Amino acid sequence: MAQEASSGVGKAFHDHFRLSITKALGDQLSVALTRLGRAPLSDEYLADLDERPGVYQLYLSGDFVYVGKAEKSLRARLSNHLRKLGGRQRINLADVSFSCLYVDEDFSALAPEQLLISHHKGAGSIPWNNNGFGNKDPGRNRDATVLKKNHFDVEYPIDLSLPVGGLREGRTNLSTFLKVLKSGLPYNFRYKEPPGSGVAEIMVTPGGLSADQAFRLASRVLPEKWQIVALMGYVIMYDDSPSDYKSAWRYYRSGNVVDAVPEASPEDMTEEDLFSLDE
Repeated sequence: MAQEASSGVGKAFHDHFRLSITKALGDQLSVALTRLGRAPLSDEYLADLDERPGVYQLYLSGDFVYVGKAEKSLRARLSNHLRKLGGRQRINLADVSFSCLYVDEDFSALAPEQLLISHHKGAGSIPWNNNGFGNKDPGRNRDATVLKKNHFDVEYPIDLSLPVGGLREGRTNLSTFLKVLKSGLPYNFRYKEPPGSGVAEIMVTPGGLSADQAFRLASRVLPEKWQIVALMGYVIMYDDSPSDYKSAWRYYRSGNVVDAVPEASPEDMTEEDLFSLDE
């Protein structure tokens, strides 16, 4: 009879060893970010950041709401978020803060933001990562989509009362005016160039214009059947679009404004509702 071992009798003597390197990295990233303080999301604090890649977390009124990455520059990426959030209703920029970590380029191939997302999803939800914040322009095929009730654009729609940057008083043509609107607003304005836009004149009065006033002016000189539509997260202008959009809350037609009540699905967001995440 074989001699029995002095210890471990009756115990299994073989098993699988499961090593999750990605989970360990996600846990370490989370701990490193947790140890950091939080700074207001403002130009003053963003100016202190290096032009380096990394990961970051956003907080709203102290609550953790978003984790993201910057492939080239944390300062530039967070500045984009500052501009976007400044163009939304129901958000006070004074309530938004951030923390960030510089990440070496060889580590970025491991998608550190996904490691953090996986880590935090295990402990609960990350509101803005789950509802469309940071998404690209979805394109015309998505313009008629009914958004979920907890989508970022539904909770924080665009603010049409904001002033348009870059406008100069005096006469200009519609083509130039539209280009300034696109670059001077903190949300996307997608449009098709209308015929005659190089000669159609617009007078910009002293004192500047809000987005609402600018769209009213533009709609007055648009050809027949053209309209400007304020959706929940961006503005579009076409001549071949439907007369009504389910996610629209304001139309500009021939200088007139028609307000609407946007629809929102009562269902929660799913992965299929999310557009491609912005890089």
